[in-house]
Amino acid sequence: MLHLPIQSPNKPPHPKLPISNNYRTLLAPEKMEAGWSLFLLLLLLHSSLPAQSAFAVGGGSGIGVGVDVGIGVGSSGVGSSGGSSGGGVWIGGGFSSPDSPNPNPNPSSSSSLTRAYSALQAWKSAIADDPSGILASWVGSNVCNYRGVFCSDLEDYYGTGGVTTRIVSAIDLNHANLRGTLVKELSVLAEMTLLHLNSNRFTGTVPESFGGLSSLTELDLSNNQLSGAFPSVVLRIPNLIYLDLRFNSFSGKIPEDLFNKRLDAIFLNNNQFQGQVPSNLGDSPASVINLANNRFSGGLPASLAYTNTAVKEILFLNNQLTGCIPDGVGLFSDMQVFDVSYNSLMGNIPDSISCLEDIEVLNLGHNKLSGELPNLVCSLKNLLNLTVAYNFFSGFSQDCAKLFLRSVGFDFSDNCIPGKGMQRPIPECTSGGPPGDGINCPGNGIPSLPKPILCASFLDILDHQLSPGPGSPSP
Repeated sequence: MLHLPIQSPNKPPHPKLPISNNYRTLLAPEKMEAGWSLFLLLLLLHSSLPAQSAFAVGGGSGIGVGVDVGIGVGSSGVGSSGGSSGGGVWIGGGFSSPDSPNPNPNPSSSSSLTRAYSALQAWKSAIADDPSGILASWVGSNVCNYRGVFCSDLEDYYGTGGVTTRIVSAIDLNHANLRGTLVKELSVLAEMTLLHLNSNRFTGTVPESFGGLSSLTELDLSNNQLSGAFPSVVLRIPNLIYLDLRFNSFSGKIPEDLFNKRLDAIFLNNNQFQGQVPSNLGDSPASVINLANNRFSGGLPASLAYTNTAVKEILFLNNQLTGCIPDGVGLFSDMQVFDVSYNSLMGNIPDSISCLEDIEVLNLGHNKLSGELPNLVCSLKNLLNLTVAYNFFSGFSQDCAKLFLRSVGFDFSDNCIPGKGMQRPIPECTSGGPPGDGINCPGNGIPSLPKPILCASFLDILDHQLSPGPGSPSP
């Protein structure tokens, strides 16, 4: 039985992981933790918008209320219970009505909203089906009254008298079920910080003009029908932090520049990407990387040995990966979820996995791994679920047998463990040995490790190896 970490939707996760600590939501097309939006909005309003500005979050139901998450959501994701987006909670400038007049109007507000009106009307013309009537409110020049469009007041520090400019700061049309395309005109919304369009029926690809969305921090295009090559234009959005392209039909290789970008969340799962995972994946500062359910091939990148140690969740499941699990995985001292299931990985589990002190979900199932399941792996203190099913393991230790007493989900079915039930037929375990038997799994530059491995020693050895020697030039 699968035991997975559950987190209250009202409790924001670790600040470095503002997306989700709930493993199940990482693969769901419509789920995004409420704490992420709240955390990011507060952060953005504190750092990029003036202290007196206000951000309207509509729906009247708070943030992240209901089964689906967005801004101004209820069960529909756009407003609450089919209502309009007005009259909600305001963050950053106290409570106010989004329809109230600007106390210090700025002539530039008019030009900003006029541009927004032209852009939104162009987009409305490109939407062929609106079964819920979401766009019925998109009439007239007051775009701040449009359902799913949120405005805020931006103070002009360089002006006089605290003059403010009314801007479109967010669009949230999650679960609107709109059919149409994205249009280049949306790039004029340069002050917009959030664009949430998950669970619609948008086709085509991402316009090149989106590189002009200079204030955008969150882009959620998940669960649509977008296609073509990876939309490299998203890498030119300078302040992007959260990128969600999952559940579309993008294909081809993903660019190395993706992992050089200052992103905290990368969701590419459930597309048709292929080729090798870029070798610089370990350079990414992201806390969540989800590449599941694609067609990636080749081995796990060697840069996993030198990756950022702040990553919390990394998912490679259901691809076509081969080779070994690199020793460097043990460097993920803060890792909570590591899933490489449904691939063709071979060899033994590296002892360095025992250094994953915070790991909660470790899924190695449906591969071609062999040998004995290390005692050190089963003794990981925070483990909630360990899956090694459908491999060729030949045994496990007493600590593994005790996992059930710790209420840890432990699935070891369909292996080659003598005396245990639900194992492979004997001929599959004895005919020619397990797949990859005798395979040499290099440490990807990691030095030979003592057995049993001492994690502190492992990290010290690696740090010494990576540090420049006497007389060496500084990096």
